[in-house]
Amino acid sequence: MTEQAAGPQASPWKNAARALRARRATLKSLFDLELTSYYLLVGSVLLLLGIGLLEVFSASSVNNLVNGRPILSSIRNQAVSATLGLGLMWTASRLPPRAYRALAYPALVGTVLSLLLVLAVGSSHNGNKNWLIIGPLTVQPSEFAKLALVLWGADLLVRKEKLLTTWDHLLVPLVPGAVVIIALVMVGGDMGTSIIIVAIVFALLWTAGAPGRLFSILLASAVGLATLAIVMRPSRVRRFTNFLTPDADPGGTGYQAIHSFQALAGGGWFGVGLGASKQRWGQLPEVQTDMIFAIVGEELGLIGTLTVLALFLALAYAGIRMALRTPDPFVRLVSASVTVWLAAQMMINLGAVTGVLPIAGVPLPFVSYGGSSLLPSLTAVGMLMSFARRRPEPLDAAGIAAAADPADADKTATRPATRPAAKPSDTARNRPAAEPRPEGTPADR
Repeated sequence: MTEQAAGPQASPWKNAARALRARRATLKSLFDLELTSYYLLVGSVLLLLGIGLLEVFSASSVNNLVNGRPILSSIRNQAVSATLGLGLMWTASRLPPRAYRALAYPALVGTVLSLLLVLAVGSSHNGNKNWLIIGPLTVQPSEFAKLALVLWGADLLVRKEKLLTTWDHLLVPLVPGAVVIIALVMVGGDMGTSIIIVAIVFALLWTAGAPGRLFSILLASAVGLATLAIVMRPSRVRRFTNFLTPDADPGGTGYQAIHSFQALAGGGWFGVGLGASKQRWGQLPEVQTDMIFAIVGEELGLIGTLTVLALFLALAYAGIRMALRTPDPFVRLVSASVTVWLAAQMMINLGAVTGVLPIAGVPLPFVSYGGSSLLPSLTAVGMLMSFARRRPEPLDAAGIAAAADPADADKTATRPATRPAAKPSDTARNRPAAEPRPEGTPADR
């Protein structure tokens, strides 16, 4: 009788466990869909862009008022950049991979020429010479260099795919070309962007299958050159040595970090509310660009910062998922390198704001103010969306037989092409209709 009484009491727990397993299975099936990466890319980027517009408006309004500029000038410029960027993202999502491969070398040449032009007639800010002023526009070519290096490096490695078993073909001309870009960027004083370019090169080589010993040599070389670049500029030495103890120089190198910590601490769990930040009133330098995440933490709290981090993780998951699943080597290389580019930039920015890393002057993708960072980032995401929309062409019967046993390929090819239609299974009948695949030949992918 005791066992009979225990049965009904245990059934609700069993039902709850069964329902939980069913929901897990449903969630897993959603992540297994072919267009999951596409929707993760679109959703995460649009949400990050929306948060960025809100925070740029909040952070820039007071800064503009103090400096005698129109209050809405920054948010107006950012909204225009976002609109143009979304247009570029949509256009990029419609182009086939062969179009990007055709743009690889023109993009690289244009980037190098632009960086040389910066050194000749560029504009300086805070000791760095990274900008070109073209009429009412201020452009930072080093931001576009990331996208150009991704396209050129991926196309180059695909063309040399059968020769990548030796180090010389792996390194030349990819590494010398990247060194030229890094040198031009470093002459302008932008070490943060140079670090991201190095990360892109590492991602390309790793995805192409470079051996671990080669990475050890390249990493040691990169660390040595970075150390030399830090030692050659006293301001970098002070910034690097004082980032763990900002209180040692509260009015100098530690000033920005201290006020960033105050902004994050003042936000608490749920923040002080949009537009209620105290640190935006002139206390926090570069508040709408490099330090925008501190304002997110102050106004939206810990929940807001974790939401931003979760959106970046979703974006990175989509990129890695595409790189692992695609059979196209060009798509694999581009997906991996773009993901590393955006993830590295995010980690460097968040590390600087939270005091984990020295302040490197790197904007937060899709959130910080600046069209030069926003436009290439949105274009890169549109490129990933294009790859996510294109599924590999299934092999025909002859192709499957040839892959399994080349000797049977001719036999399979001579069989009649038509056969009685198979009765659809329950799974096939219940499966939603597949979205029409974009036009393009197998060579496009």
